Amino acid sequence: MNRSNAPASPDQSGALLPLLGTDEGVVAFFAGVADLDATDPTPYELEDGVRLASGARLEQFARAGSGDAFCFAGEGGEERPVVYVSLEGEAGLIALGLPELVRLCLVAPWWRDAPRRTADELRTVAGDYRHNLPDLDQRRDRAAQALGLDPAGLPSEATALARLTELTQGPEAASCLVLGHEGDPFTPLFGTAPAQP
Repeated sequence: MNRSNAPASPDQSGALLPLLGTDEGVVAFFAGVADLDATDPTPYELEDGVRLASGARLEQFARAGSGDAFCFAGEGGEERPVVYVSLEGEAGLIALGLPELVRLCLVAPWWRDAPRRTADELRTVAGDYRHNLPDLDQRRDRAAQALGLDPAGLPSEATALARLTELTQGPEAASCLVLGHEGDPFTPLFGTAPAQP
């Protein structure tokens, strides 16, 4: 068997990021559906002075179409925490490692629409995505398989969003606090939902 044609195992260190930027089917899903473009993040580097409050490294590895940044926090490889930094001054921990982010984007590519929304509103957002992309499940499955993931083993949308909420309220989130160039903390990406009238 020619190993170069076999999909990379997501458990191998450094196996996912190259595929997110080069595999045609994977790029089509992540850049086109999940708005995570890892093909060439260098022209979209973080604004000068944007950093982690802890002093740890903040390394951009992908971008959204808006110019928002997907960044690794700290030193290491794809197992590092992933922080999303928006151009609007919001930031937050979204995954503990690239494999977790990949799974989130595969099952809930609309996750950025999740902040401060009720369960009913989230179902509406998911329904709109599916209406606009009737082949979403097939695209997701093809991208997962190209990454060496079994689509049947992916978490549900509800599980992925619950994990996202858990991360934003956990101790890891505090170590991923992002500061702007003047030293002011960015607004949490996932804040407390406003009180309902």
